[in-house]
Amino acid sequence: MFENLSERLDRSFKLLKGQGKISEINVAETLKDVRRALLDADVNYKIAKSFTDTVKKKALGQDVLNAVKPGQMMVKIVRDELAELMGGHATDINLKGNPTVILIAGLQGSGKTTFSGKLANYLKSKKQKQPLLVACDVYRPAAIDQLKVLGEQIGVPVYTEEGNKEPVKIAKNAIKQAKKDGQNLVIVDTAGRLAIDEEMMNEIAAVNKAIEPHETLFVVDSMTGQDAVNTAKEFNDRLDFDGVVLTKLDGDTRGGAALSIRSVVNKPIKFIGSGEKMEALDVFFPERMADRILGMGDIVSLVEKAQEQFDQEEARKLSKKIAKNQFDFDDFLSQIGQIKKMGNIKDLAGMIPGMSKMMKNVDIDDDAFKGIEAIIKSMTPEEKKDPKIINGSRRKRIARGSGTDIQEVNRLIKQFDETKKMMKMMKNGKGMAGLMSRMSGMR
Repeated sequence: MFENLSERLDRSFKLLKGQGKISEINVAETLKDVRRALLDADVNYKIAKSFTDTVKKKALGQDVLNAVKPGQMMVKIVRDELAELMGGHATDINLKGNPTVILIAGLQGSGKTTFSGKLANYLKSKKQKQPLLVACDVYRPAAIDQLKVLGEQIGVPVYTEEGNKEPVKIAKNAIKQAKKDGQNLVIVDTAGRLAIDEEMMNEIAAVNKAIEPHETLFVVDSMTGQDAVNTAKEFNDRLDFDGVVLTKLDGDTRGGAALSIRSVVNKPIKFIGSGEKMEALDVFFPERMADRILGMGDIVSLVEKAQEQFDQEEARKLSKKIAKNQFDFDDFLSQIGQIKKMGNIKDLAGMIPGMSKMMKNVDIDDDAFKGIEAIIKSMTPEEKKDPKIINGSRRKRIARGSGTDIQEVNRLIKQFDETKKMMKMMKNGKGMAGLMSRMSGMR
């Protein structure tokens, strides 16, 4: 997401490079290009114009322009305004009530049911809630089946009433059941609908009125751009929802919905989702997203994702093994597993400052480690523990067993050996100087 916008904005800022100071003329030229970039990203014209007018006013009103490079100043101003445009700061979900009732609404195909499962998983693992998923899409049997599958996958019960075609009654009965069973969170997944479908809009409004949810979330497919923003406004007029969820951010989307929706409905974006994995859900931080749009990365989110997978006891054991030079392929495989749990590899790389440009045309899928894992799993326990015994005939056997070639096996063993040396060097206190010396010798 935002790749094209990031590239266009980067080109826009280059117009200021080499300029001695910010002037009304070079600012106007730069912002004209910025406005075009926003429009190409499917941002509403009025919002794009208002945005660039605000940036221009702030750029020309700075007192310290002579002390900084104009390009850097403009990037900072645009970054701050992008964050403000998307809400300024993260907004928490309301978890008051016992049980807390959350109503999920949205268009057909927006990813509501998948999001319902992700939200249940998120609140169960991060907030220690005991959720109950409620299937209120009475028009599409596949949606009920999908919710059951997701519920089983994350270990969350799903409330259904086979044959009942009245969502209001189903939702009310589900809340009663949750109270009876001691569940303190109820997530109601409703039928997908079209804003122009008056009957369906009346139905969701009736459900909303009957159960009086503590939180109503509107799910938006970010790939639909400005259309999603217009639909959100119509839904908000009927439901007065509390927040927006942007789904499918891993798709080929221009980002117009994320940049426009806050201004149009005056409601915060609370979550963003990408991919089908139940863990692929994040709280939306406007400042972090602004950094990513401008190619500055998002180190804070990357560290948080790493910490979620961090096991202190395992780390302590691993540290001891490194100190004794006992780090083996089983440990290596374990570390790969932890990295995979953090999310999509290309998305993670994009959180590192400067990496989004480098990764633009690089295709990295979720199976990026598949070949490495296959090679390691084709080794015997003795070979994993002591790679030095892996001679030529063993390497041929490992290559055949993993469906790779001997060159890939050789490459992995060499890389593993260098990794062990680097880890040992850092552990022995030689620090970055020793590490950089080792790396320079590898070239």
